[in-house]
Amino acid sequence: MKYRNLLLALVFVPAISNAQLNGLINKAKNKVTQRVNNKTDKAIDDALDEIEGKPKKQTPNSSNTNTETTKQPAVASYTKYDFIAGEKILYAEDFAAEAIGELPLGWNTNGTGEVVTIPNQTGKWLRLHKSFIYLSNNTKEFGDNYTIEFDMLLQLKNNGWGFPELSFGVLASGTLSTTDNSFLKDYDVNASVLTSIYPGASSPSRLKIVSQLNNGTYFSSSEKEYGELEKYYGKPVHVAVHVQKERLRIWVNETKAFDVPKAVPLEHKMNQLFFKISHTNYAENDYGLFISNLKIATGLPDTRHKLLEEGKFSTTGILFDVNAAVIKPESFGMIKEIATVLKENPTVKIRIVGHTSSDGDDAANLELSKKRAAAVKELLIKEYGIDAAVIETDGKGETQPVADNKTKEGKAANRRVEFIKL
Repeated sequence: MKYRNLLLALVFVPAISNAQLNGLINKAKNKVTQRVNNKTDKAIDDALDEIEGKPKKQTPNSSNTNTETTKQPAVASYTKYDFIAGEKILYAEDFAAEAIGELPLGWNTNGTGEVVTIPNQTGKWLRLHKSFIYLSNNTKEFGDNYTIEFDMLLQLKNNGWGFPELSFGVLASGTLSTTDNSFLKDYDVNASVLTSIYPGASSPSRLKIVSQLNNGTYFSSSEKEYGELEKYYGKPVHVAVHVQKERLRIWVNETKAFDVPKAVPLEHKMNQLFFKISHTNYAENDYGLFISNLKIATGLPDTRHKLLEEGKFSTTGILFDVNAAVIKPESFGMIKEIATVLKENPTVKIRIVGHTSSDGDDAANLELSKKRAAAVKELLIKEYGIDAAVIETDGKGETQPVADNKTKEGKAANRRVEFIKL
């Protein structure tokens, strides 16, 4: 549209040569591109400045209020999304209880890292820095079947150098502590699986998996392009992992990036989640890499058996925006599973019951749990064609906990949605 208006304006420029006209058009295109790049650079600079505690830069006739919101992907884009979170939560970390500016309690690193808040994003995030490894404070063994989820946010702008790689992985600590200093250098001494994300600058983003067993390569994938990642610079990206013995599946937002039958060595039991950042020539204030909302769960939920034969199915795999009844897109795999059961058994009636943790006001939690149950019902009706007559909803707030609200894992377990056969 911008180019068309410019061309119309040029029609009325008197008697110019073809060469002059082409020159003007090229100059106009370059000017538009330059303005877009300048606006992108300024947005990233402002975000990093605020994270680092620098005063905001004021410009004439500007407002401090940023009304831009991140659009939630449409349900249609997640129609093939089939990730379902594990049944029992082993580890959960959203950094809510951690001090701003400090490395989370119990974590280990060979460099620096600090908990921060990010403008226009909810909750707290851990900022990761180049050339360092980060070991989480998990101490529990994952077992043979488990899922891992986390959100990452990449604040990146292209100044000519390669962006730092963000890698995440699991390792087996053997007889050592999961945060032993030796794993900051030799994380693959027993067994490990590392997924590396190469953010795109002049070329598309890429992903690669390498697994190790006893200091030798067990599996190495080819690099896989994921050009969609560049669209999400400055926005949260949800990463989900499902391990079933040797099989490894990885999703980035709605895209299933890998499904590898024999990627995970079984000789050692994995019990640590870690992150690794590569070197880059960018200065610290020219990039930002952040993670939050980590969750590890074990077991495969048997939706059909529990709902139809046992009469009740409970899941922590339906997630909502903070203090809201807006369903996150990464929940759609679980909701689609419920919809499939209901479609195959159209005479079955259910009650959807929402539950919360003890954080916040009792009355507000009760109301929120009811709204969240209603939101799940609405999605089942509108997107999956389930008959409204077979679904009732209710909410219990924080009144029926199934785990200790004093722990992060307990709170995560209590934030659940139940489906009860009537």
